[in-house]
Amino acid sequence: MAVSLVILLTAREKSQPWRAPCVLVIVSSRSTHLAVIPAYNERATIGRVIEGLRRQRPDFDVLVVDDGSTDDTTAIAQRAGAEVLRLPFNLGIGGAVQAGFVYALEHDYCCMAQVDGDGQHDPRELETLMRAMDTHETDVVCGSRFLSNDLSYPAPISRRTGIHIFAFLLSLFVRQRVTDPTSGFRLYGRRGIELFARDYPHDYPEVEAILMLHHHRLRMCEVPVQMFERDGGASSITSGKSAYYMVKVLLALFVGLARRRPVVEAGDSAPVFASHGI
Repeated sequence: MAVSLVILLTAREKSQPWRAPCVLVIVSSRSTHLAVIPAYNERATIGRVIEGLRRQRPDFDVLVVDDGSTDDTTAIAQRAGAEVLRLPFNLGIGGAVQAGFVYALEHDYCCMAQVDGDGQHDPRELETLMRAMDTHETDVVCGSRFLSNDLSYPAPISRRTGIHIFAFLLSLFVRQRVTDPTSGFRLYGRRGIELFARDYPHDYPEVEAILMLHHHRLRMCEVPVQMFERDGGASSITSGKSAYYMVKVLLALFVGLARRRPVVEAGDSAPVFASHGI
């Protein structure tokens, strides 16, 4: 919560310097931390997710990005005390999350947490993500379901297989161990917010976003967190779509590699230069 101090010195006080000035304390309700919940037809769970966040992490403002829901997700979120950004039609998870990044950038938040609206993410684990960001001085922290043997996450074998394939390939590409590339439980610092407000993958963006972080030389780490089964509603990735999802994400990864545009830093050769006489 931001606190501003304003010292008011009236004309009378100027003539009587021994009198204490009036100090006006302005308390702003806006935090420097934002939790973004992308939601599409999550009426069964969105209220509990918001209440959990507000109870466990009162230092976070809560924004629900309603991705064109056809149910009363927006009304429930507003009653629970969240700000709601309602999109005019369904953009998909990538568009909804990017809308959250744009909101965080325009409102000067220093960090943004991405939290699913289906109840899988424990708001108490935000402390784990924040502690890791401070300790490792990273730009993005991802909560991993598979980094510790002490934590278990129930998932169909087909989905686990896909996650492990993506993790293996990403670990090769970014030269860093990645265990849970599809996790939607993440904390972004200011550099991550600025990057993804400009450009963020669509459809199933979490995997490709890790590759983007590597290409733009942002630092990322994973930490083990506890996650739960979906608390209600229906997942967009059904068993019939699993193969399609895997092929699409793999294609996006290899296209992303072909389009790599490294960031030029001080001391690097300029990618474009003018010859003498121009």
